[in-house]
Amino acid sequence: MKITVAGAGYVGLVTSACLAELGHQVTCIDIQKEKIDLLQNNRLPIYEPGLRQLLAKNLQNGKLVFTVAPHLAYSNTEIIFIAVGTPEKSGGSVELKYIDEAAQQIAHYIENDVIICTKSTVPVGTNDLIKQIIDNQKAPTLRAEVVSNPEFLREGSAVHDFFHGDRIVIGTDNLEAASILKKLYQPLDIPVIITDIRSAEMIKYASNAFLATKISFINEISNICQKVGADIDEVAFGIGHDKRIGHDFLKAGIGYGGSCFPKDTKALLGLANDVEHHFDLLEAVINVNNFQQSLPVLLAKETIGSLQGKKVALLGLAFKPNTDDIRGSASIRIVNELLKEGAIVRAYDPAAIPNAQCILGDRIEYAYNLRFALHEAELAIIATDWAQIKDAPLGVYQSFMKDPIVIDGRNCYSLKEIQKHSLTYLSIGRRYIFKDNLIDDKKMLHF
Repeated sequence: MKITVAGAGYVGLVTSACLAELGHQVTCIDIQKEKIDLLQNNRLPIYEPGLRQLLAKNLQNGKLVFTVAPHLAYSNTEIIFIAVGTPEKSGGSVELKYIDEAAQQIAHYIENDVIICTKSTVPVGTNDLIKQIIDNQKAPTLRAEVVSNPEFLREGSAVHDFFHGDRIVIGTDNLEAASILKKLYQPLDIPVIITDIRSAEMIKYASNAFLATKISFINEISNICQKVGADIDEVAFGIGHDKRIGHDFLKAGIGYGGSCFPKDTKALLGLANDVEHHFDLLEAVINVNNFQQSLPVLLAKETIGSLQGKKVALLGLAFKPNTDDIRGSASIRIVNELLKEGAIVRAYDPAAIPNAQCILGDRIEYAYNLRFALHEAELAIIATDWAQIKDAPLGVYQSFMKDPIVIDGRNCYSLKEIQKHSLTYLSIGRRYIFKDNLIDDKKMLHF
């Protein structure tokens, strides 16, 4: 099939490359010429495992092309996927101007009947607005069926998720459109759920809000575990065996981040307020996450006192491993709080340093090597559980740090292994270990 994808961000690029891999002829359009130039030259503007290989293969065989020209993208296509950005506005609501612009371009340039699938995460009712824009501006002889087709791709494993997802949601009342899209996705052998448009829109928000709730819940349990002497890893393992609960998203740490969970929870909260529903639970989820992201600095101040002039190694800038995305990253909040306390920060990340520099500038130092980041540091804070950090020998902290104090915001190491080394080690929801390798209950910290 001839397919157009509007938007060359994380979702748009993965969707384009994977659909081309399935054998379709895909044109990806974006308004940023610099980004399109990179892609046309087989260079990715983002870091996403497995995507580079798909890009190279399908550029070479001609199944995937990139353009900034809407007349080339929309004039002769069968299915259009809208995957443009829907960033958060200052008040927490969703910015829909890119959706509006895409809809207007589509209406102006289509020359045949098309199915328009919205993959961008949008508030309930947005697809109705898209259809209204297109119907009002397109040629009256053309049919344009608007469908909600939300994405469920996790950054860092998006290519895998496209081919091995849990479900595909198609929101439409048009049986013909549903049939065409089911055929499109059939090679993936993933369950397809057909709903009405507004239910499909809500499924996306409800999914992300529920996962965010699991994360905040386990983090609240972890804070209680720390105070009563229980171990959150063992607690999570025990409750995760209940099939009604499951093990996923029960990893205690310093909270969720990224481009989806923070934005989508606020958007759903805003939607609830718009319909005069006080969503107490989701409000608490957001508040818990905000506190959790600040926890490493609170622990640091309680452990070593003033941070003024202290050399701090921040390990990880991306909001999660295997991505260069820093949107919503706890690391950015941690850096700002450390700088406010007068600390000197040197940050390490295998992929996200260029993006972090755009936000943090020269206020901190950057390290492309873990050992350089730790050199002469008086405190290390682990903010992202990259394999390069988890797999590092624990002796590296003793060898390179001035006086090894490690605050592990992602529980990367087992307490048994830590006790074999001369470290002060504070993690989330577990007993604190001090340099004498003994657990001193008198030094337990409470918040």
